[in-house]
Formats: sequence, structure tokens, C-alpha cells
Amino acid sequence: MELTYTAAEQEMLDLLDKHIAAEMRGDMETTMSTMTGEPHLLNVPNMIGGDGYEGVKKFYSNHLVGKFFPPDVKFDTISVTIGRTRIVEEIVISFTHTVEIEWMIPNIAPTNRRVEVAFVVVAGIENLKLTHEHVYWDQASVLVQLGLLDPTGLPVTGAESARKLLSFAAT
Repeated sequence: MELTYTAAEQEMLDLLDKHIAAEMRGDMETTMSTMTGEPHLLNVPNMIGGDGYEGVKKFYSNHLVGKFFPPDVKFDTISVTIGRTRIVEEIVISFTHTVEIEWMIPNIAPTNRRVEVAFVVVAGIENLKLTHEHVYWDQASVLVQLGLLDPTGLPVTGAESARKLLSFAAT
């Protein structure tokens, strides 16, 4: 079943797509042009991000824009929910840890291990500008896959949870 969006919903989706594409290609000017004058960004599992325009810009400059992921990154969308002032995306991101990913797993040297992890991104939108991004993922799952956390006896998994989500997306 193909989803259809209202014109307003499509404008919101286009804004978020423009923002993410600019982040990935290292275009700071476009990235920041998609945001309000007082945005904030929070990566919930590690409390990394920025507050206010200059704080977010500094975070992007130092840790994210142009440094998003290794070259083999793959994004699989599970679901997109659009409200009047929010987009919530559920995605699985997979990659080989061949570079330091400062915004996600700072101070961890590349392990050359494969990672598959589910993310939820909540993007606030006001007047077709991003007000905030709240990014959630299971950091324990990432650490297990990198060989940095032994899951024995712990209620954690590795890539299995992301793969389970992907199996639902295929149906």
C-alpha cells in the first residue's frame, strides 16, 4: 500500500529530508537553514547534542555534519508518523564501524564490526523549520555488536532487535 500525504505533511517530510541530506553531504549552511533560531538537538542515550542556534551549530560542526556515518551506511525506514508539529521516524541503520562516530559512540576507535540498530527520531517543526531533534537508540545493543559489552546474563541483545523490526517492515 502506497502512502499518500497531505500537502502540509509532504512539506514537513521534504524539510526533514533536506536537513538530513545536508548533514550527510557536509553542507553546514543548508543544515542550519532548515532550523529555527533557537533549536536544540539531543541524542538521548549519550546526552550529546546542542542547545540554541550556536550550540547546535557547534555540535554539528564538531561531531556530525560531514561525519555522519561510514560509507556503507544503510537506512531502512520502518515507519513515519506525522503530526501537526512533529515527525517521528522509526528506522534501522546499519553500517560497518570503520570510522569514529563521535555523535553516537564517542571515543570508540573503529572496530571494523558490523552494526545494525533501530533508531527513533522525533523532529519538531514550526513554520517549516526544525525546532528540535530527539534521537533515541539502544546503546547497549551497539556496544554488544562492537564487542565492548558482554551480553551474558544481561537483558540486552545485539543486532537481533533491529532485524526483528525489519522483519515486520517487510510484511
